[in-house]
Amino acid sequence: MSMKNAQHYWSKHLAAIKRQGVTTSAYARKHKLALASLYHWQRKLQSATTTGAPIEPAQPPRQPSKFIALTVGDPLREVARSGMSCTLVLAGGMRLEMNALPDPHWLAAVGRTTQGAY
Repeated sequence: MSMKNAQHYWSKHLAAIKRQGVTTSAYARKHKLALASLYHWQRKLQSATTTGAPIEPAQPPRQPSKFIALTVGDPLREVARSGMSCTLVLAGGMRLEMNALPDPHWLAAVGRTTQGAY
């Protein structure tokens, strides 16, 4: 396929995407086209517009990412560094004041031991 034929072929597909109002990836799946080729020709034909070639459809605007960065710290270190204390209230109203979070295994053992004790 000559360059001119290829340009015509891909520009027809890109115009159809714009006309149908579908995403490029959905159009590529439906017509069994390589998504990378569609994006390549979108960029190629868009850059041709600066040299006087006819204007071709633009790639749809990207949606901002809904993912955010999350950093998880060591809770024992965080409590100790902040100077906070934690209070454990057991059945029967017994309160344990601690200057750091207890070991999870110890906490589970205390919970099992005090279950049903009033």
